[in-house]
Amino acid sequence: MITVQSISTFDKKHFTAITIGTFDGVHIGHRKILERLINNAKDLDLKSTVLTFFPHPRMVLQKDAEIKLLNTIDERIHILEKSGLDYLIVHPFTLPFSRLSATEFVRDVLVNDLNIKKIVLGYDHRFGRNRNANINDLISFGNTLDFQVEEIPAQEIDDVSVSSTKIRKALLDGDIKTANAYLGYNYMLTGVVQKGKGLGRKINFPTANLHIEETYKLIPKEGVYVVKSNLKNVTVYGMMNIGYNPTVAGTEKSIEIHFFDFDQDLYDQKIQIDIVDRLRDEHKFDSVEKLQQQLEKDKKTSLEILFN
Repeated sequence: MITVQSISTFDKKHFTAITIGTFDGVHIGHRKILERLINNAKDLDLKSTVLTFFPHPRMVLQKDAEIKLLNTIDERIHILEKSGLDYLIVHPFTLPFSRLSATEFVRDVLVNDLNIKKIVLGYDHRFGRNRNANINDLISFGNTLDFQVEEIPAQEIDDVSVSSTKIRKALLDGDIKTANAYLGYNYMLTGVVQKGKGLGRKINFPTANLHIEETYKLIPKEGVYVVKSNLKNVTVYGMMNIGYNPTVAGTEKSIEIHFFDFDQDLYDQKIQIDIVDRLRDEHKFDSVEKLQQQLEKDKKTSLEILFN
């Protein structure tokens, strides 16, 4: 897959089959659409292409809305790379871009800039200034400008919407298994390891403190989770706490990971954490010693979940 950072830099020598969307999560519902697109492209000898946007349009058009997304843009690109697409175009979404009329968007962007010969979209897709054009308008444009339109059935689009809603709710409820089932992969957190207070090391549970720069990233419910990661080309397992460390009077929310059988310096490194399961809520213990005893139990349970 070739990733292009703007419509203007796309190589226009290819004819394309395109779908458009944010594809947040790139979950199992999205993958049905991508498979349909890729199969269409192969049948028609076109380049399968996804046009997506960053920032998310709502971040630009509804600045007061607090938007939480399932993927950072880098995570979204990483997942889409595995889908078999030919091209991914990540176009900067701006107010001027949002004000293109339907005619300007279809004629100038889709036809002239992206060379479309086929577009695959849902029945409810709207586009153009104020989102005033729909799938029927697109079919009319296709008849005039020589491209085919394939409408994705309502049932499949509704499945996509339901999946996204259920994933977000599951993560906020701490139901990581349901979220992972709808995603088709383990929910991930990506960030840079920063120095913490070093309290974990004092009780033989050293932790990597994960800082996620993207404030729009959805963080699951506070609690203790079973996780895995690829560190220096080795799969490493561990457990993660999302919360406030109430036993030691913590006041700031943190994401801390204790890796099993791994004690190398990760400071300032960017790492990805895959969340496998959830163990329990975060608790305030009567003493640090009781916290340590619970962590020993958590480690044993984590290993049973991972390897039994």
